[in-house]
Amino acid sequence: MPQNAHMPTIDEKASFSKRLEIALRRSAVPIKGATELALRFNLLYSGEPISAQTAHKWLSGRAIPTNDKLATLAKWLDVDEHWLHYGPSPGVQKDKGKEDIASSEFQPTPEAIALAQKILLLPPHQRYLIEDLIIQLRQD
Repeated sequence: MPQNAHMPTIDEKASFSKRLEIALRRSAVPIKGATELALRFNLLYSGEPISAQTAHKWLSGRAIPTNDKLATLAKWLDVDEHWLHYGPSPGVQKDKGKEDIASSEFQPTPEAIALAQKILLLPPHQRYLIEDLIIQLRQD
């Protein structure tokens, strides 16, 4: 390993694992467990295949994939590679707007409640897309 290479901390590995879990949950094709993750990943990855044990380490927060594997995961799961590896960019505030609602006398209209109910009926990966869109729109 190069002298100045960064060894991921336990927290960084755990955070990566959580983001991978989110990306897998919002995926159109559900992935159940490390074995299935390894099998599907290996179909897309052009390098040396990974084992179910390696996939388990990713899922359990014991390892972070190399950059080439991260790129394959991000492309496959349709997520930003930087987000998958490190989390949101420093300028992005994930819960922007929550404090606006919490600090005001916000009362949802019947239309807003009906829209929320429709969103809740969507599959998890589609709800994630709606949430992501709202976050992006609120950044303007």
